[in-house]
Order: sequence, then C-alpha cells, then structure tokens
Amino acid sequence: MFITFEGPDGSGKTTQIHLLARWLREKNYQVVVTREPGGTEIGDQIRRVLHDPRNSAMDYRAEILLYSASRAQHVAQRIRPDMEAGKIVISDRYADSTLAYQGYGRGLDLEILRLITAFATGGLGPDLTLYLDITPEEGLQRRRLGGDEWNRLDAEALDFHHRVRMGYLALVDQEPERWAVIDAARPVEDVQAAIRKVAQARLTWDRA
Repeated sequence: MFITFEGPDGSGKTTQIHLLARWLREKNYQVVVTREPGGTEIGDQIRRVLHDPRNSAMDYRAEILLYSASRAQHVAQRIRPDMEAGKIVISDRYADSTLAYQGYGRGLDLEILRLITAFATGGLGPDLTLYLDITPEEGLQRRRLGGDEWNRLDAEALDFHHRVRMGYLALVDQEPERWAVIDAARPVEDVQAAIRKVAQARLTWDRA
C-alpha cells in the first residue's frame, strides 16, 4: 500500500507520519517512511538545490524538471521495490505537490505537468492521500516559531500559498475517493486519531 501526506509546510506532516508509522508497526505491518523531494541519495542532492534560498532565480520549468527528476529516482529506487516487497510506503509529499505548487501556485499548465509526472512515476499513484489542511498564515507562523528549515518556497508571497491551498482543495474535489481532508489546526492527538480512523478503514477495505 502506498500512502502519501500532502499539505503546506507547518501543517504537522512529519509528526503525523511518524505517529502513523509507529501505530502501523505495532499492528505488525512493515512500514517505510520517505519524503519528497529526496528519499534517495540522488534525490537529497536535488532537494538541496531546490530548497536553497540562494536559488531564487530558478526558472519555473527548471524547478518542475528537478522535482520530477528526484521523483523518478525515488519511485525506481525506493517506492516500487518496497511496495513489491509487501511493505506499506508512507511518503511526505508526492506528485500532488507538483500540481498544487507548480500548477496552481506557479500557474504552469496542469496537463503538461500531469504528462511530466506520469513519465517520472511510470504511472504509479498513491492508494490513499491524507491532506493536512491549515491556513497559510498559521502554517508559516508554525514554521517560523518551530525553527524548521526555511526554504525557497516558504519565502514566496502569501498569495502564492493561498493559491496552493486552493489547488489542493480542487484536487480533492477531482478525486475524492483517494483523498481524506484532515483539519490540521487541531491538537496533535486529535489529528492523529482522525488519520488512524481513515487508515484503518482503508486497510480493512483493501483486505476485504
């Protein structure tokens, strides 16, 4: 099974992913946690280039191609092999981030982005995507207070982050059977309880 987490930085994805992974392991599932961009040695090198605030002159087309290069390596080296080994793969971000950030946020052509993404992934899509929803204002404030990595995309204007959020919600509307929207403004334990409820239902359904 392939589970992805989406949402703005500051929504608590990393914390919630590790809590879910621990819960699943307690239920005797084999679980692999990974992230994008990154997930492999090559992908991590690309991540450093993409997130470096000094690279503010990066062309949007270069940006999408670098994200896609990292994703292609990620799918080939990590995600597919782990799934074929019978493991649950949980990824912090995946292809939907490209549509939300570079499509709705940057305004790049969505159909072209879908073609590039399909080529990079070989058509591999997640079984379940959990979207942790929070306002851009609160997400960015959490980032500042938490002392986390402040990357090149975080530094974009607030309007950009609002377009990204609207993009995510549009993607949910287009494919509601795959997505679950979780209110990430609630306490950590409440968010995790909602995530576990969704994951348990999907795992039960997949075993039926």
